[in-house]
Amino acid sequence: MPQYLDMELTQAAYKLMHDMVKVKKGESVLVTIDSISDFRVAEEIAKMSVALEAKVMLAWHSTPKGYGSLTMPYLPDPLIACVDKTDVWIELNNQWLLYSPIWDKAVTNGRTRQVMLGGLSIERIVRNIGKVDMKVQKEFQTALTNMTKKAMKIRITNKAGTDISFKNDPNRPVNNEIDYSKPGAHFLIGQIGWAPNEESTNGKIAIDGAISGGGEAELGVLDEIITYVVEKGRIIDICGGKKAEIIKNYFKSLDDPNMYIAAHVCYGCSPNAKLEGCTTEDERVWGSTEWGFGHQGPNYSGGEPRVAKSHIDGICLNCSVWLDGHQILSDGVFIDSKLQKLAKKLGK
Repeated sequence: MPQYLDMELTQAAYKLMHDMVKVKKGESVLVTIDSISDFRVAEEIAKMSVALEAKVMLAWHSTPKGYGSLTMPYLPDPLIACVDKTDVWIELNNQWLLYSPIWDKAVTNGRTRQVMLGGLSIERIVRNIGKVDMKVQKEFQTALTNMTKKAMKIRITNKAGTDISFKNDPNRPVNNEIDYSKPGAHFLIGQIGWAPNEESTNGKIAIDGAISGGGEAELGVLDEIITYVVEKGRIIDICGGKKAEIIKNYFKSLDDPNMYIAAHVCYGCSPNAKLEGCTTEDERVWGSTEWGFGHQGPNYSGGEPRVAKSHIDGICLNCSVWLDGHQILSDGVFIDSKLQKLAKKLGK
């Protein structure tokens, strides 16, 4: 019998595996999903991979606790053994294997194309992949990526209280998430991420969208502002109300100095993304910026991972951004002339 969004889900899975991952005949494809995620998404991606003549395994497994290294005690041995033995790994886990030791191994082996789509439901994958004009989205993201690569100094603010400045490290990549055809770490489209020079990163990050990191830090969409005070790329204080105290205590409980170091900053630029409590989508809300602290993957460091026990992400809504003094984003609206034209084509 037909099911809800059957055709739309098939279209999204096709665009993902054929157009973006570019699966080849005979390649190995592994799809991982924990028991609290939407199985139909995994099933459709697996079926599409078979249709593209790949060799496919779908790993449905018990749900771990936390993110990154914190997941390891809960993972079955066969899963640990297989994730770096495949050409393509599509991760749909709600509790991310992202930033775990097995993820680090997979994304640095020179073979595996790891695509992180954690927690995406049918509606989310349809609106954030299936319904996006990929040609225009690629033009927009490429233009924004190139502007950011050229910038030496960047400032980000928002009305919630964010005001942070930093310098770019020219030796680190700026990740434009749209083409998943090469080995390494990949993420849902609608985001551009990079790691600033830590020593130059100073100011306040006012998180007013959502925050996630597993455990007690899994607060989801926020009803109060949580502010990080940052000096030389390291959180020195966390301010706000009761939820800020929860985050402060969570950091302390991990007892890991590397958790306080900035891992990356990202633009949110998905035209259809909604703030609903799914971090994978929340981070891509148009006009937002997102900061990650803790474990830093090689896709951001440009070299070896900087290991931490976990990773925590916070989203700042309706941001303003200046690249070397040139403002490209104002209160969540892209105002640079080139970006503005492309944004209009995307419906923004």
